[in-house]
Amino acid sequence: MKRGLAFALIAGIAGVGLLGGGALLTVGQSAVSQDAIQSSVIRTPALIDSAWKLPVAASFKADLDWQSNSSRCGPASVANTFRSIGEEETTEAEVLEGTGKCWTGFCIIGLTLDEVAEVARTKTSRKVSVLRNLSAEEFREHLKRANDPNRRYIINFTREKIFGAGSGHFSPIGGYLEAEDMVFVPDVNERYKPWLVERERLFSAMDTVDSDGDKKRGLLLIE
Repeated sequence: MKRGLAFALIAGIAGVGLLGGGALLTVGQSAVSQDAIQSSVIRTPALIDSAWKLPVAASFKADLDWQSNSSRCGPASVANTFRSIGEEETTEAEVLEGTGKCWTGFCIIGLTLDEVAEVARTKTSRKVSVLRNLSAEEFREHLKRANDPNRRYIINFTREKIFGAGSGHFSPIGGYLEAEDMVFVPDVNERYKPWLVERERLFSAMDTVDSDGDKKRGLLLIE
């Protein structure tokens, strides 16, 4: 759903109090079954344990603050990432305060990669870069640096390419198991929880167009 249409619909229904239920936000989203969640990614205990020991993943202390609703994965990813690097704003509410975003309590049909970057820049003096239109090799080179404690990556991808259903999503990258060629994703959605996936599959999910803005998805780099 295009953002202009979403706001037009909101204007039409806000007066009768339907917005609070959040039903509008799920229009067009395909649910992912628990079976698909479990079977589509890797959660081998030994590998997950190794992933949590990676330098960046360890800074999250195996403790995530889950997104508060289905639309706030972007702010939740920023909040968790900020907590891992010692920033002061470490909750969704704190990273959104004063940004003008998600003022209804929901991020209407979600935020784009550029909008999540704006939120992050408002709350940190660190450099925040949007990385899109990456080649597969460029993506791999960034992943090789994803274990650097001075860098944090947030990825914007579509769940459909990994789980067979679902829509756009944000989550931090916890690190890269180079020998296994797997990426660790500490998913901020409690239904999914942290998982590992092959680099090529995650690249395929990222290398897609976000219809809200008609731009490629990509990475957010905070350093």
